[in-house]
Amino acid sequence: MFQLDIRSRVPIYEQLVEKFKELIINEVLKADEQLPSVRQLAKDLTVNPNTIQKAYRELEHQGYIYSVPGKGNFVTPPSAINKEEKVKKMKEELLKLLAEALFLGVEKEEIISLIEEAERTVKGGEKS
Repeated sequence: MFQLDIRSRVPIYEQLVEKFKELIINEVLKADEQLPSVRQLAKDLTVNPNTIQKAYRELEHQGYIYSVPGKGNFVTPPSAINKEEKVKKMKEELLKLLAEALFLGVEKEEIISLIEEAERTVKGGEKS
């Protein structure tokens, strides 16, 4: 499904969370689609099951997935995700990152270029 960087300073569970969020946002994983079981994913990635469970808990806390006792974990439909709260939090984080980038000398034009690149990725190359 995806690769983890065991040499990264980013904890494995955070890498998992980010990978799953990316798959959900890009609709590779569809609404109400079942995620692999903790045990199966731990085996496939050769990771401790507790690490997988921690990532799933975090994804559920962030509203990207939901769990059904005895059935497993599923992707939350987009309409059920509290978009207003997520957008507010994301804007705050983005503002911090942009301020840091400007402080480190990243040019405004380069930031705009990155935004346009992200837009193309999300929209599949289409401009709206």
